[in-house]
Amino acid sequence: MQKFQELKNLVASLEADADKFYNKGNSAAGTRLRKGMQELKNMAQQIRIEVQELKSKG
Repeated sequence: MQKFQELKNLVASLEADADKFYNKGNSAAGTRLRKGMQELKNMAQQIRIEVQELKSKG
């Protein structure tokens, strides 16, 4: 459950950069947002693997 909370915190931390990129046209914020989204993708994959392992154990 800790990894899921970390994922939620990451999404919340990206909100400011998303606003700056989409609403204010700040391209540097777009770069930070892309980097954060890649990290989000990796974290989500780790959670998926962990869930599958726990399901397989019974």
